[in-house]
Amino acid sequence: MTIFTPGPLLLGVRHHGPGSARAVRAALEAATPEVVLIEGPPEADALIPLAAEKDMRPPVALLAHVVDEPGRSAFWPLAEFSPEWVAIRWALEHGVPARFIDLPATHTLAWGNEEKKETAEEEKGPGKKGPEKKGDRGEKEAGASDRSVDADVRIDPLAVLAETAGYDDPERWWEDVVEHRGGAGIGADPFAPFAALEEAMGALREAYGVGGHDRDLVREAYMRLQMRAAQREFGDEVAVVCGAWHVPALRQKTTVAADRALIKGLPKVKADMTWVPWTHRRLSRVSGYGAGIDSPGWYGHLFAAPDRPVERWMTKVARLLRDEDRMVSSAHVIEAVRLADTLAAMRGRPLPGLAETTDAVRAVMCEGSDVPLGLVHDRLVVGDVLGEVPRSAPAVPLQRDLARAQKRLRLKPEPMERELELDLRGETDAGRSRLLHRLRLLGIAWGEPTASRGSTGTFRETWRLRWEPELSVRVAEAGVWGTTVLSAATGKAEADAVAAHALADVTALAERCLLAELPDALPVVMRVLADRAALDADVGHLAQALPALVRSLRYGDVRGTDTHALTDVAVGLAERIFVGLPPACAAIDAEAAEHMRRHVDAVHGAVGLLGEPGAAPSGGIRERWHSVLRVLAGRDTVPGVIRGRAVRLLLDDGELGEDEAARLMGLVLSPGTEPGDAAAWIEGFVGGGSGGGMLLVHDERLLGLVDAWLTGVPAEGFTDVLPLLRRTFSAYEAGVRRTLGELVRRGPGARGSAEAAASGIPGFAPDLDPGRADAVLPVLSLLLGLDEAYDDDFAGVAR
Repeated sequence: MTIFTPGPLLLGVRHHGPGSARAVRAALEAATPEVVLIEGPPEADALIPLAAEKDMRPPVALLAHVVDEPGRSAFWPLAEFSPEWVAIRWALEHGVPARFIDLPATHTLAWGNEEKKETAEEEKGPGKKGPEKKGDRGEKEAGASDRSVDADVRIDPLAVLAETAGYDDPERWWEDVVEHRGGAGIGADPFAPFAALEEAMGALREAYGVGGHDRDLVREAYMRLQMRAAQREFGDEVAVVCGAWHVPALRQKTTVAADRALIKGLPKVKADMTWVPWTHRRLSRVSGYGAGIDSPGWYGHLFAAPDRPVERWMTKVARLLRDEDRMVSSAHVIEAVRLADTLAAMRGRPLPGLAETTDAVRAVMCEGSDVPLGLVHDRLVVGDVLGEVPRSAPAVPLQRDLARAQKRLRLKPEPMERELELDLRGETDAGRSRLLHRLRLLGIAWGEPTASRGSTGTFRETWRLRWEPELSVRVAEAGVWGTTVLSAATGKAEADAVAAHALADVTALAERCLLAELPDALPVVMRVLADRAALDADVGHLAQALPALVRSLRYGDVRGTDTHALTDVAVGLAERIFVGLPPACAAIDAEAAEHMRRHVDAVHGAVGLLGEPGAAPSGGIRERWHSVLRVLAGRDTVPGVIRGRAVRLLLDDGELGEDEAARLMGLVLSPGTEPGDAAAWIEGFVGGGSGGGMLLVHDERLLGLVDAWLTGVPAEGFTDVLPLLRRTFSAYEAGVRRTLGELVRRGPGARGSAEAAASGIPGFAPDLDPGRADAVLPVLSLLLGLDEAYDDDFAGVAR
């Protein structure tokens, strides 16, 4: 039996280590202390009893944040296999007090802010050295070795021990010496693992001092003070669960005065603390959170498996792969276990570790492929387990309102990404949409809108949802705007409207207010919008703002919102664009012309949605817009790309005949026009994703004009127009380009349809082909829901 020196029982652990967790439980059962002290913020002492609630399920984290600045926060994650969690649960089950003894969060959060300020001052340039840090001031008093490494070099104790033992992987070393050594050798003495780790860490602290972790000196001084206080109250029946790195420092004999001197004068802020859900993925380095473990899912399995961990793991893997429709049988499981055992024996390991099981799964169940192996790593080795926190846990009012809304709308936070299809005509889906839009406005990105599949209407929405633990911080931050999601989103929208600088930002905000259904915020947003629109004389800004405003009208129709004020502003905005657009398009360079062409497209789409509100003074809004397009199409001072697009938009709306369009194209493509300007006109007419390729396919007159012009471009001018033409025609689909090539090869317009059919060009024939027409009828009948009895009649009508 290991004999410890008199004093508290120091149990040095690895955070999130299942072997340490099992050892802590065994040591506490053997020692039965009167109080358990745990490394963690003391402000959380009042939250410890919540760990016994049936609704509390790890992984969870203690969240501390500054009351007046919730964005300044810190997390202390705990998994089921964390030694600290095991110690808390043991204390609660045995009616023993449990306390946290690390440096209070009120200092930790303030200290982190002070370090940022010091770093910012250092980055300003060289200067006089400032006051010494707390760690520097206390190094000698804490008895640190003169051989301490440079403070900028932070050592990893496990990596140093693994390297000393001849391992190149700290995880594999930890598995060999702790996770896979739970047999009779260590199991007979529950304190032996801690004695060994304390001896190893003592040697490291002697060699490396603080190891670059200067803050640890202050933390350890505070922990020693807390230990002394517990000893005065409970005697020596005190157990301390902390990181093994701290054990030698906590064992040191120091004076109370020296320890108090180290913590004197620390910066301080007012902080709140609560429990929040956490995930296995956030325990992994893969997510960027350096919790010290690469495989939380694997460690959770090792902790939970009562026996035969390898066999049980392979069964989990097989079940996952079967769910993904891969052929995995029980024979695969048996063979994978045998291979893992063989690899462990060949590598001199006591039991197969993650490396051996992964190699066995790759060879036996994945047939050497890393693709299914990546799925195993993502779903099992790392995992997406999401913890739960009881409702009785402290929370800001906004968090409680959000939780009520999630329950009412049956919208449970989940760690895995999923898609959610919403039909806004249903009350539940409409409520979900409102909630997600309000949260996005508050900066709580739980859901991300994405393109709907199979529908482009305003009655459907598709969201990509994924709940991340950090969103709890965003909720706390958003609490400054209100106590409910509705009031907070309203307050945030009003503040954003007043602070917005660009007109487009205000119109986008108006759109988001309608999507989130914030009627109280709209008057403020509309007042700011009207003021900004009246003062902004830039036609580009106005054209950029109009589409979002018109989309808002459509969303208002879907959600039953009164949008009369929006309509008036939109019409006024459109009228100002109509007046200012022609002068703004005159005498501009190619880059500005391309930007303005996109604005013309956007305004055209917005006018189409705006309809006929009857507010335009000289006729309908569409007629006014068509007049503007005619002006743009006929002015020589307007760049070719804009003139060509204006002609195309008029042609598509039926405001310009095909003969007139062909005449205008013929004028532009005449020999007197510069090749560059002509190419730009062509790009505007048939480019930009406007379906111009099909227009050329079905109107051979236009294609003939383009072909005749292109073949007549002088050699010295061809290199100038080639980039424009390549950009235009490369955007067409492969089938359209192929058909255009066939038409050009035979000479567009040179032959009739009969000759085209004789040449074998797909899609051209002198008469209707009944066989090909009838082939689509079954599909049409299925789509339209027609009975088979009507197929013959339907075929006759179709013909």
